[in-house]
Amino acid sequence: MLSLKQVIEALVFASPKPLTIEEIRKALRGAASASEELDVIAIGETSDEEVAAQLNLIRAEYEQTGRAFQLAEQANGWAVVTVPATVEWVRQLYPESRPTRLSGPALETLAIIAYRQPVTRADIEAVRGVAVDGMMQVLLDRSLIKIAGRADLPGRPLLYETTEYFLQHFGLRGVEELPNNDELRRVPLPKAEYAEPKKGKAEKEEAAENTEPAPAADPVSDAAVVDEAPLSTEPEPTAEAPQSPEN
Repeated sequence: MLSLKQVIEALVFASPKPLTIEEIRKALRGAASASEELDVIAIGETSDEEVAAQLNLIRAEYEQTGRAFQLAEQANGWAVVTVPATVEWVRQLYPESRPTRLSGPALETLAIIAYRQPVTRADIEAVRGVAVDGMMQVLLDRSLIKIAGRADLPGRPLLYETTEYFLQHFGLRGVEELPNNDELRRVPLPKAEYAEPKKGKAEKEEAAENTEPAPAADPVSDAAVVDEAPLSTEPEPTAEAPQSPEN
């Protein structure tokens, strides 16, 4: 009878991609629902905490026995990978996938994004003091960064942040595992100044059209009302001069 640890080890080893704890539990439940064996059904009732505990046991066992591979928790799950020290030999098996190194400016730009994400391009340029259009495109093309939305600033500039592939490439579970993350995120850095965009001629004309004119002053409204009775349309009688008596 296989133990829970052996089953989990087999799942992670056989998977072509990293497995999350939820995916492992789903496989355990699926096998239990399709089997009538009591042992298999019992394993299907394993909790998340039990799966995590077994994964940590497997990882510790690999480390203690000095294997050339290890069980690593990555950003998108658990995977069996070779230890970094074997990279020179393992690379010979994949001559067509030679890694290309990032230039110093590209690495500097990537570091600013990693520690200050989400961040605008203008803020990156304020820190580096030069335009970063080319470096940003390189990082986007290599899927190390991505657009994360727009900042609530004048002009609504784009925000950039690192990707899941970035975490996998550097062997991180999250950005909080970056070296000296807490300290470096608190270091004050130059910030870009964002001015309100000037309105063009069309926008000014549209604003003028949408502005309601002020009401004209009512000449009667400011005067005191003397009589509210309706005006008569008949002419007022005129007084006649008295005639002198005839002598």
